[in-house]
Amino acid sequence: MSFRYIIKEGFAGLSRARLAAFTSIFSLFIAVFLIGLMVRVGMNAYDLAQVLQQQVEVEVFLEELDGESTEVIRERLNQFDFVESLTYISKDSAAAIFREEFGLGGESMASLQFLPASFRLTIHPDTAIEEVDSVVRDLEEWEGVDEVKFNLALMQMLQSRIEMTALAGGTLALLVILAAIVLVYNTIRLTIYSKRELIRAMKLVGATNAFIRRPFLFEGFLQGVIAGLFASGLIYALFTWLVPTYLPQLDVLGWPFGEWYYLLGGMMGASILMGWWGSRWAARKFIRRTKVYI
Repeated sequence: MSFRYIIKEGFAGLSRARLAAFTSIFSLFIAVFLIGLMVRVGMNAYDLAQVLQQQVEVEVFLEELDGESTEVIRERLNQFDFVESLTYISKDSAAAIFREEFGLGGESMASLQFLPASFRLTIHPDTAIEEVDSVVRDLEEWEGVDEVKFNLALMQMLQSRIEMTALAGGTLALLVILAAIVLVYNTIRLTIYSKRELIRAMKLVGATNAFIRRPFLFEGFLQGVIAGLFASGLIYALFTWLVPTYLPQLDVLGWPFGEWYYLLGGMMGASILMGWWGSRWAARKFIRRTKVYI
């Protein structure tokens, strides 16, 4: 089939059902814009939750130990997969931290030698809560360990919020995508209906369903391109000019993976895919059903 014919018929299809085409493009635009917005805000929220989760620490307080026993505990702690980093705080360092946090009032508490040495374990963000909680209970039984402190409630809350946000965002995005695809489907269906006599004539002269289908697929592709361009352009303008000007407190939101073109490229790809899929769904279904009368 002539590529020129496909392009011509694809553009002509947009003009035959203008209201339906506009509705379809606008719906795709809204869907892609909302997806881009959710990805931009959602990834920043996820990164913030990961940072907060990394601040949840396990602190292992030690009894009076010699250097060799302390090193044995350090090596055993380093063997856990969930340990992102491990810091040893000596008794002197603990006293210095106490003075810094409580000011000059801390000087009156003798030499602060009552403060124990400890290990602070930073937890890897992808660690399951159950794994850490199980290890913490085991740590309390280790020889040389006096006490273990771990803010289990805070870590549970952070993981719960991350999972809830991901589920809600994913569900909403899926509903928006399905709605946009259905509208593209209806637009292409109307276009096919308006050309039903031509389709029957083409079938009479031997045209295959695949041959007839291609201009409609290109029409769906065009709808995706137009909607994607407007949606990605609005997202870029929103976070490049509008947000820094009118909501400077939100200017800290970063682009996914550090660059704008990853998000905008993904939005364009998603828009084209939704437009193409909706048109393919309608074209395969209704062109096959178009009967030929001899």
